Amino acid sequence: MFEGGGVRGIGHVGAACRLEEAGYRFAGLAGSSAGAIVAALLAAGYRCKELKQEMETLDYMKFRGAEFVDYFGAAGKALSIFFTLGIYNTKYLKNWVEGMLLKKGVKTFGDLRGSGRTLRITASDLTDRKLLLFPDDLPSLGLDPEAFSVAEAVRMSVSIPVYFEPVRLKDGSGRVHMIVDGGLLSNYPIWMFEGYEKETAISTLGFQFSGEEEGRPPADGAGENIVEYLKSIVSTCLGAVDRSRISASDLSRTIKIPARVKTRQGFRYVNATDFDIGREESLALFENGRKAAEEFLHRLEGHAV
Repeated sequence: MFEGGGVRGIGHVGAACRLEEAGYRFAGLAGSSAGAIVAALLAAGYRCKELKQEMETLDYMKFRGAEFVDYFGAAGKALSIFFTLGIYNTKYLKNWVEGMLLKKGVKTFGDLRGSGRTLRITASDLTDRKLLLFPDDLPSLGLDPEAFSVAEAVRMSVSIPVYFEPVRLKDGSGRVHMIVDGGLLSNYPIWMFEGYEKETAISTLGFQFSGEEEGRPPADGAGENIVEYLKSIVSTCLGAVDRSRISASDLSRTIKIPARVKTRQGFRYVNATDFDIGREESLALFENGRKAAEEFLHRLEGHAV
């Protein structure tokens, strides 16, 4: 289970790479927000080293879509929120994910059938005020899971409120649902495979980024203007529900990846929406993930003795 983490997703890839090297194989993959991107690509058949090559040179600024909004400052962003309910759009991100999946012959959830890998993606339905699980909940919306686009499900899961426009999903009856980031309701749903675990005796591992206790700086600009205020509300909400209900047993099977990285300029905490990160920060996050997985494997070996 890959937690949401925005631009820090390559940290998940680093941890998964170390597990792959240790002989682990993923039978089921699930993710929320940025974790949904990693889960979908691994489910499609990518090996972790392939993903590292693709993600370490990504220009995350392109993921924001309409960059011209930034030239008009807070006023431009506020107008964008007023007219589209979000500052940026996710068209570029969806196209990138779609292109990556197509390289492995995957377009819909039906294309994953027979791969031996189960994929689940979370999203938040603002219209019905509930957490959605793709593809499981699609029949309840009158939609065919076999024909539903994996990239579209990922797009919904990463649509952080305020930052990105919500995705409008029309159900089988023609009713429109406003869908946003899955992390709004559950950024780390490690419980997702509980039934599967009982049936198969396969354990679930979770990949989670370190939080405030690891040195995350406060949001000093939260009250500067309405845009920063709204963004701070969303940032506070993301993952708050999970932090209050994660059990000790959940923590014992969680690989905690530090979001604080060392660069030539010193240490930096990478936030989920730091779209300006470059290759240096990306590689540092990847190494953080590798080291976190290495430490996790050592703990497992210690318990096994």
